[in-house]
Amino acid sequence: QVQLVESGGGLVQAGGSLRLSCTTSGRIFSGNVMGWYRQAPGKQRELVATISGGGTLNYVDSVKGRFTISRDNAKNTVYLQMNSLKPEDTAVYYCYARRVVNVEGAALDYWGQGTQVTVSS
Repeated sequence: QVQLVESGGGLVQAGGSLRLSCTTSGRIFSGNVMGWYRQAPGKQRELVATISGGGTLNYVDSVKGRFTISRDNAKNTVYLQMNSLKPEDTAVYYCYARRVVNVEGAALDYWGQGTQVTVSS
């Protein structure tokens, strides 16, 4: 059962823009950390950006100033606006959610199926 549904990937030229979207249920989304990871061919999956339930942002250095993560709490959706794309941004992008399940802080992690982003030079 797919619980995180991504959209928005595609092919773009260097310098272009794309916006990724990820929608999930309120149970997973509400008040929890949402984010995006990516995995390029032959490389490990890496964090791109996260946003907490309170709006705290975190970005990997390589995307700072170019990517913006945001969330729409009414739509249970997280976005990744990607500007000034570079060929090295080419990867499969995965939506991520961490749902805290008890007061001790135990959590469950959820992953989307991934969406391909390809940036041509």
